[in-house]
Amino acid sequence: MVYCGKPSKGCQMCRSRRIKCDETKPTCKQCSKSHRICPGYKDEFDLVFRNETQATERRARKASKKAVFQKYGKDAVCADGFSSSLSPASSADSSIIQTIPQFPVEEQAACHFVSNFVLVPVQGSVRGFMEFVVPLMKMDDIPQHFKYAFEACSLASLNNRVGTGNDFEKESLGKYTKALSATYAALRDPEVAKQDATLGSVLLLGLFENITARHVGMLAWGSHIEGAIQLAKARGRKQLRTKVGLAMFIAVRTQMIIHSLSTSKCPVMGADWWMNDTIRDEHASECQRLNIIIGELRAEANRLLAAPTRSVDHVEKVSALMTRCKVHDQACADWATNLPEYFLPKTVAWENRVPHKDYTKAEVYPGRVDAYQDLWVTSIWNMMRCSRMVLASIIVRCAAWVSAPVDYRTTPEYATAARTCANAIVDTIASIPYQLGWFAKRRELLDQANFSTFGCGEEDAQKGLGGYFVTWPLSCIYGQDYITDSQRLWVQGRLEFIGTQLGVRYAHMLTEVNVRVPSMLIRRDGLVSNPYPQSPDFEKLLSGKMASAGAETTSPLLNREVAQRETIQRQTAELVSKAMGTSGRVDEWTAKTWLQLQHLSTSET
Repeated sequence: MVYCGKPSKGCQMCRSRRIKCDETKPTCKQCSKSHRICPGYKDEFDLVFRNETQATERRARKASKKAVFQKYGKDAVCADGFSSSLSPASSADSSIIQTIPQFPVEEQAACHFVSNFVLVPVQGSVRGFMEFVVPLMKMDDIPQHFKYAFEACSLASLNNRVGTGNDFEKESLGKYTKALSATYAALRDPEVAKQDATLGSVLLLGLFENITARHVGMLAWGSHIEGAIQLAKARGRKQLRTKVGLAMFIAVRTQMIIHSLSTSKCPVMGADWWMNDTIRDEHASECQRLNIIIGELRAEANRLLAAPTRSVDHVEKVSALMTRCKVHDQACADWATNLPEYFLPKTVAWENRVPHKDYTKAEVYPGRVDAYQDLWVTSIWNMMRCSRMVLASIIVRCAAWVSAPVDYRTTPEYATAARTCANAIVDTIASIPYQLGWFAKRRELLDQANFSTFGCGEEDAQKGLGGYFVTWPLSCIYGQDYITDSQRLWVQGRLEFIGTQLGVRYAHMLTEVNVRVPSMLIRRDGLVSNPYPQSPDFEKLLSGKMASAGAETTSPLLNREVAQRETIQRQTAELVSKAMGTSGRVDEWTAKTWLQLQHLSTSET
């Protein structure tokens, strides 16, 4: 065997990032400064061969891969073998699969998913997203339901970002169907149902729905989140004793808040149950506690404003609710004034032009551009902004109901809400470029802000997780009465970009929503109140898309929602049947799974 010189220098992380390595041992200073785990230096197999046959080269690559796997694990292989080829900067190239045939598609998909959606906390930090995936995938015996769910997400992510859009669609749907079946089997065993892997698989299945987002994806995501909530309830406080269990509990809580605010369903168990003994960052936890209470207020508002009576007692209840909402909004405003330095946004740029005068194609809306410490901090800020807009809509709805038939736009509550929401919209829009990777090629604009650390891959690139984080804030401001026409066009363009370029197809559906808040909700409230005449066309005004998009739902639309769910289950079964060549019985799985989840939650003491 003939070698052409010495092995390449530098640790594997620096080589994947294409920067100069100082070769300090045991950990290079470049990795230490950037808070990355240094995977070490090239193994003896990683030599450059010369004048060798293809068979010898294949054997050497296989041996090298095996050695790295044994020494560092899969995440280290991602850092060296996959990131340079599958980083988001080059992932748009549809020919990437042909350029690295030595790695199976499943392994490419796994690293692509981890490098785009698994946010690992940096040293000394607790900020992460789906970080529980890494330890669960390192288990000696990975449960089948979790393995299938992970593979389904991985293939779907790779399909949306790297392929043409249908290369691995059938394979990912097949894995998803197997994950559903295996998860149902796990739920039949009360002990297995309470394991970390079972809850992790349900969370991954919910993420799969957002990545693929067919016309049935929206309500399916909600079903998975409701299932995760029931599992978290059944697992009890014991799950908080481990690092993985706590991370998964917080992930469920975050999804529960978004689900509650977008569907008007009252949060299960209340704020105290969700917050006690779970604080990892006091500022983020306080934000989520305030958000959970807003979910409770919204559910109460829907109940009160849907009542047909206008008795003196009922008017007093609505007025009291409006007062409580005002007090709570002040608490949310106070939260923003008592944050440490690392939580505060910084304006680092100002954009004045719109390329070709097309707002839908502009990366930045004219105005300021803010930078944050990382993606996690940005997501906390935008969650609070959206929650305050939801709270403002409740206040205006209550004011409109109490003051009817006087025009609610003449009330002081409307003037305050308009100012609050307009500011929140501007602040949210200023944060979007940072989350969508606009600074990846403009690092000179950043001072102390950092790129978030993912499980593998390069950091300074557009990430699918950034798009996933902003779909809820963008959809929230997209339907506001207070947004301008140009702002709405820009938001629509960003949602299209997320669905097309970042692989979160759920964003596509949000552009089709035709809802205006709070005006449509006020109209709905008025239809069950005496001062307003009944309107036979009202149900046409609030189409089924509103329920799918996360607007508020009430009892007059209950029959339609039930019928819609039945249609969705039937369509899902047909899709599964086509993909798997079997009957697919997803509708049957859903019904049985919910019965099992309800049994687990009620049996927990």
